[in-house]
Amino acid sequence: MITRSIRRILPLSLAALLASASAIANEPARPECIAPSKPGGGFDLTCKLAQAGFKDEGLLKSPMRVTYMPGGIGAVAYNSIAANRRAEPGTLVAFSGASLLNLALGKYGRFDENAVKWLAVIGNDYGTLAVREDSPYKNLDDVVQALKKDPKSIVVGGGGSIGGQGWMKIALLARAAGVNPRDLRYAAFEGGSEHYMALMGKHVDLVTGSASEIRAQQGNKIRTLAIFSEERLGGDLASIPTAREQGYEIQWPLIRGYFLGPDVKEEDVAWWHAQFDKLNASKDFQTYLADRDVLPDYVTGPALEQLVKAQVQEYRKLGEEFGLVE
Repeated sequence: MITRSIRRILPLSLAALLASASAIANEPARPECIAPSKPGGGFDLTCKLAQAGFKDEGLLKSPMRVTYMPGGIGAVAYNSIAANRRAEPGTLVAFSGASLLNLALGKYGRFDENAVKWLAVIGNDYGTLAVREDSPYKNLDDVVQALKKDPKSIVVGGGGSIGGQGWMKIALLARAAGVNPRDLRYAAFEGGSEHYMALMGKHVDLVTGSASEIRAQQGNKIRTLAIFSEERLGGDLASIPTAREQGYEIQWPLIRGYFLGPDVKEEDVAWWHAQFDKLNASKDFQTYLADRDVLPDYVTGPALEQLVKAQVQEYRKLGEEFGLVE
């Protein structure tokens, strides 16, 4: 009887051991999240959300590193992964709606939205407009009236060049005011917190940004004029009015997520999906996102593929309206 039990248990134990070894083999040895910008700003936040979440939930045995690869608002990192680092299972890259906008406008060179494996979106951020605390502009109407009088009277700073998501936010407001966005004075910054530093240094008068960035700037004397969401956000940002309630029907949601190289094995992609599923199921992580003004919204798999393609198509149409693509 004992012999028969042992014979029955050994194959099961061996199978379990092999399955366990297989699971461990799929965990990357040195997990990394690349923020395609300088430190600070939305991409950095996106990586650090994953870094903190995986650590707090015990989902990675090795701590996730956050590294920085600035250039072209994501273009350098996207090209690096799509062309040279195609099969690294442990390398995640942060992306946002800004990345998809640049893809739609052809700013990532020869690579399009099909060049990488889209892994997961964890939440939504929203566009903002902010000024220094001592600025004469108290609301959107003040900005609009100044732009109508002289479009070049306000120097606007934002992440990315003309056509990028930083420019798009002020361009949408200008268009709503009947002002040609091409007449604006726009100063382009690489990203991170550079444009906020320029604001505090009085090199620009107004900056476009995102809700999640505002929290990081609370130590500076800035005032956020509007948030481009359908309704006000909660928490510390509840006092910031939407553009809609100020009479301007402008929304600028900004998804935040991660992608992998195009040649990463499907079993490795599946492993990451499983970890993000567990992370999304954590109430603590949902609270962690909300506390950093990222509204939890988990999308992965085929639904994410569809979302990416739909947003790129929408951004391309917007680019055509502004004469940015042919």
